[in-house]
Amino acid sequence: MRLICFFAFFLLAACGSYKKNIMFKATDRAQPEVFERAAAAAEKNYLIQKNDLLTINVFSNKGERIIDPNPELSNSNLANVNTQQVQQFNYLVELNGIVKFPVIGEIKVEGLTLRQAEELTQKEYSKYFKEPFTVINFVNKRVTVLGAPGGLVIPLTNQNVTVMEVLALARGLSNDAKADNIKLIRHERVYQLDFSTIEGYRKSNMLVEPGDIIYVEPIRRPLVEGLRDNFIVVSLVVSLTTLIVLIRTLK
Repeated sequence: MRLICFFAFFLLAACGSYKKNIMFKATDRAQPEVFERAAAAAEKNYLIQKNDLLTINVFSNKGERIIDPNPELSNSNLANVNTQQVQQFNYLVELNGIVKFPVIGEIKVEGLTLRQAEELTQKEYSKYFKEPFTVINFVNKRVTVLGAPGGLVIPLTNQNVTVMEVLALARGLSNDAKADNIKLIRHERVYQLDFSTIEGYRKSNMLVEPGDIIYVEPIRRPLVEGLRDNFIVVSLVVSLTTLIVLIRTLK
């Protein structure tokens, strides 16, 4: 009778701790129109925002230095361009949307795509260089992956990256991950994705946006989790039970 009561207590304790660490309940299920709207919103070039970090490289003569196959025949100072260490600087977009670049100074870039910012800076640098060619890139665009793969921050080195590509960069889905319950958190919305079937993958493989959170729900094991969460109580009960049985045996 006491053993039955103990197991009943243990099951209640296990149920009490079960799914306590599940995060991000979905507000949108796998509806095609929902994902189509989200994909259409994400399928565009990233816009420069406040607190973005940018890099810029400036070349003269329409970028001739980048593709010159015979640098030794042109300016002798460029002969060792591939062997010299070039230090890369990051430039912060301030809260007013302005970034300060070398030579040309402050320029408002918030809300522009990288291509638009390059055109703008080329125009400004043309005051100082002959036919300038600029290359601007993001440094701090990223996506956070939580859940079964662990806590990872994946930098977005390319634009229009899919959820599957982010999961691949996060070492994929382990045996402890639920492929049919992946959540993408974007601003105030939570989208539930299903990668357990080909059809679910086709519908759910959305494009990510900077700042998205991808949560892969782990597989739940109630008995193991109950033992882990209530280990001290279980150990105490087992020890007392053993002691009582031992005392009664000695009588």
